[in-house]
Order: sequence, then structure tokens, then C-alpha cells
Amino acid sequence: MAGGSVLATLRHRDFALLWVAGLISVAGDYALMVALPLHAYELTGSAIATGGVFAATLLPRVLLGSVIGVFVDRWDRKRTMVGADLLRALALLPMLAVTSADLIWILYAVRALTGTLALFFDPAENALLPRLVGEERLVAANALNALNNNLGRLGGPAAGGALYAWGELSAVAIADAATFVVSAILILAIRANARPEPSSKRPAAASKFEQMVSEWWAGLRLIRRERAIATVFIAFGIGMVGEGTFSVGFAPLVVDVLDGGASGAGVLVSAQAIGGLAAGALVARAGARMAQHLLFAGGMVGLGLTDLAVANAATVVTPGRPAIALAAGVMVLAGFPVVAMHAAGMGLLQAQAEDAYRGRVFGAFDAVAAVTMLIGLGVGGVAIDALGVVPVVSVGAAMWFIGGAIAATRLPRHLQTASAVDSRSLVS
Repeated sequence: MAGGSVLATLRHRDFALLWVAGLISVAGDYALMVALPLHAYELTGSAIATGGVFAATLLPRVLLGSVIGVFVDRWDRKRTMVGADLLRALALLPMLAVTSADLIWILYAVRALTGTLALFFDPAENALLPRLVGEERLVAANALNALNNNLGRLGGPAAGGALYAWGELSAVAIADAATFVVSAILILAIRANARPEPSSKRPAAASKFEQMVSEWWAGLRLIRRERAIATVFIAFGIGMVGEGTFSVGFAPLVVDVLDGGASGAGVLVSAQAIGGLAAGALVARAGARMAQHLLFAGGMVGLGLTDLAVANAATVVTPGRPAIALAAGVMVLAGFPVVAMHAAGMGLLQAQAEDAYRGRVFGAFDAVAAVTMLIGLGVGGVAIDALGVVPVVSVGAAMWFIGGAIAATRLPRHLQTASAVDSRSLVS
């Protein structure tokens, strides 16, 4: 049974603590993601100012994601996560002062700071996961993490909207800060050794800065030399360009083509989250029976098919409720390839990278995802204005097909884990 696989993974005490911590903090994050744009627009009346909230979150990922992985591979990963959570709780408090348009810059600064702190937390979490469940349960564990993201997506936005209506941004910021504190307490209770393994060869350098640069390059060389890791980066990066076009085209697609309005957009977002809930348990079961490279490639192709179907829903049925209903059904199905792709992709990176390099691998992966999505957002926005939303989003869907084909053809059929092979010098 799928439930048996899920429960067996959650019986790992340390993983259960991390999973619950993630569920709580993700719900808080989604609550804030709803409240921040509302508050920015209410104060300024500007869509550009509202978009700046999202840009401020992405920018640290582009500039710092790869470099911060060096420190994740040096420091105790449990302490890194606890510290990042507590600092994020403190960093949210200046939002209480944002009561006028001339203080909107505080929102941007806070989002940039919390986004930077997340760059320490997320790679540390992904790097620690194999210690908590073992490499044989990585897909199941990653599928469960995707499950709590979808749970947070379902409950968090509703809570954020209700809190904002009651106490405006201050109430939401305090609630989100509290979730980070609770998360830190739960993670602090993890017993597993969270210190990174030393790399097989430390780079010799004349200064601390040069040593940091050498370690950073060593991580990039690992990504380039390991075929499976490089393939996941390339395939996912291509797909994220398509994700960017879908994201920038989502609002005009729903409003102008599907004729669904704001309520239709909410229905579609919730529909994917519902599909993700069901997918979490099923992918956890499939991970023990199906090759990871097939799950990863199949998930990418499946996501391309669902994006293509949503983009063209109004050509199949009448715009309005029929088109929204069809698109919502497709979005429920989209939860399955999204979870499969995420769980298998993260599992491949975790299994193929040595523990000493996992922080740098996941830091670089986050940076690549941010850069390629920004490319999709920029190119997609210009193309939609020139060509229309349906053809552009359809081309974006094809990017997932291309990524899936690359993954299917380049990923080795039989993969050895990094712990099963001799360490190689990556810093010469």
C-alpha cells in the first residue's frame, strides 16, 4: 500500500520532526505570499510595486544561491537550519512598520533578506535528508516534502487572507514569524549527526576568500563532471524556462482566454494543490518500484502535457465555466507529474552527490532554477504581448518535453550512489 510506504518513512523520528517543521513554516510562507502583494498594492496602487515583492525574493537566489552552498558544506546543517529559521523570524518584524507607500522599500528589503536566509536553509535541508531516511527512501521522503508544500498551499493562503482582513500585514507577519520559531524548535530536537563529511581533498589557498572560491569551483566541477547531476541541471533548467512563461501568462490566460476571472485563478491554483496531495502518497510508493530517471523524465513530460492542455482548454470547450472546469481537472492531474519530477530529481541529486558537496549542489541548483525562470518570465512577457498568450504558453509547455527527452536519453539506466563509489579529486 502507498500508505505503508508513507508511514514507514514518517516512522523515522528525525525525518518526522523535519517534515512537521516544514509543514508549519510553509503554511506561514504561503500566508505571507498572499498578504504581501495585497498590502503593496493597497499602499501604492501600482502593479510594478507589487511585482517588486516577488523580484526581491528571486534576486538573492540568482546572485548568491551557488556561493552560499560553500558554507552549507562547512557548517553543521541542523544548526544552519535553526539559525536561518530564527533569523527569518526576526527579519519579518520590520514589516510591522510598513504603513505608508514611502516605506514600501522595507518590504523589498525584508523579502531580500528572508530570501537570502532561505538559501542557507533549503540546501541544508536537502543535504541532510539522506542522513535521516537513508538513500533507499529518498524518493518517498522528497514526495512527502512535496506533500507538505501542497498542504501549506491549501491552508496557508486562506489563513493569510483571513489574518490580513483581521489585522492587516502585522498579523500575518507575526504569525509567519511564529511558524519559523516553532520550526526551529522542532529541528533542534533532531538527533542525527548533521555535520558535513569532509571533502576528499581540501583546496589549498592563500586566504579564506581564495579558499571559498576554490571550494565553490570544486562544487561546480562536480556538477559538470557527474553526468547524472549535470543532466538533472540541464533538463530542469530548460523546463523552468517554460515554467516562467506559464507563470507570466497565467493571469492573462485565465482572465482573457478562459474567461475565469480572479475566482477562476484561485480554483486552478487550489486544484493543483489537491492533485499534489494525492500524488505525494502515490509517488512515495512508486519511488520504491520505479527507476528514478523514469520518474524524473516522465514527470517533466507529464507536466508539459498538462500545461499544454490548460493553455488550449478554451479551444476544446466554451470559455467560462466549462473551460475553467476542464482546466481545473487538468490542474488536478498536474499535481502528479510535479511531485514525481520533484521527488525523483531531488533524490537523484542527493544520491549522486557526495555528502561533502551536497550543499553546493543544491545551492547551484536553486540558482539555476531562479535564472532560467527569470528568463522565461522576461521572454514570455514580451512574446505574449506580441504573439498572444496561448501560443507562447504552448511553446513553454514544449520546454518540459525537451527537458524530459534530455533526461530520458542522458541519465544512466543504472545509477550508483555517491557513497558506493570511491571519492575522486575535484579540486585539482
